[in-house]
Amino acid sequence: MKKFKAVLLGMAVVLSLGLIAGCSNNDDSDKKSADNGLEKIKKAGVVKIGIKEDVPNFGFLNPDTNKHEGMEIELSKKIAKDLTGSEDNIEFVGVTAKTRGPLLDNGEVDMIIATFTITDERKETYNFSTPYYQDEIGFLVRNDEGVDSMKDLDGKMIGVAQTATTKQSLEEKAKEIGITLEFSEYSTYPELKTALTSKRIDAFSVDKSILTGYVDKGTKILDDGFSPQEYGVATKKSNKELHEHLNKLIEGWESDGTLDEIYANNGLK
Repeated sequence: MKKFKAVLLGMAVVLSLGLIAGCSNNDDSDKKSADNGLEKIKKAGVVKIGIKEDVPNFGFLNPDTNKHEGMEIELSKKIAKDLTGSEDNIEFVGVTAKTRGPLLDNGEVDMIIATFTITDERKETYNFSTPYYQDEIGFLVRNDEGVDSMKDLDGKMIGVAQTATTKQSLEEKAKEIGITLEFSEYSTYPELKTALTSKRIDAFSVDKSILTGYVDKGTKILDDGFSPQEYGVATKKSNKELHEHLNKLIEGWESDGTLDEIYANNGLK
């Protein structure tokens, strides 16, 4: 009788371990499925993309039409069409240089396509696709200040976007050419342009292609440019399948001339 009870107890333990293992496998499977952003988007039938709304030619919310426009908007629509079958199955979420990372971390967007410069430091946190655009840092200055080169900005106040890589690049370049710069950080590009116009800063610095959207008759972009910047589509580190799929898409569009068409459509080189 004792032997029979021992056998039953042994069987119960085995069954319990089997159930635990089964639950563990299911949990792992569920986690893997949840981490697979590619399948998640396809099942949802909609893709959430973080984009800029204040960068003409890239990501801009036109106040006259209340519609998004720019090369990153066009690129986003092509990605949405590939993933869901229609470019209309897309939910745009406006971001800034400061908010784009947290919104991706929190899962409020599936990807970021928002002039997000690829750096080694950022690649430790996010996956970045093959670059879809390359630019360089420049300066927008007032015409009446007699500033014609970066050296003329020695000791001047430079406006940059919060959390952007611009400040660090400027500090390194300033040290290289033997000048000193002061910095003032702003949340948005329109705020930076207003600060320049109102003479709270002496120059507005960011990637040159972004500056082209803010030039007017009272300002100019300096010829000086440095620190090449590459933009990539950012996704979570856990979304390996989505990352690899985006790489294939962008590499294909680069090869067949689609990216060149997008540049041309938006006045970019």
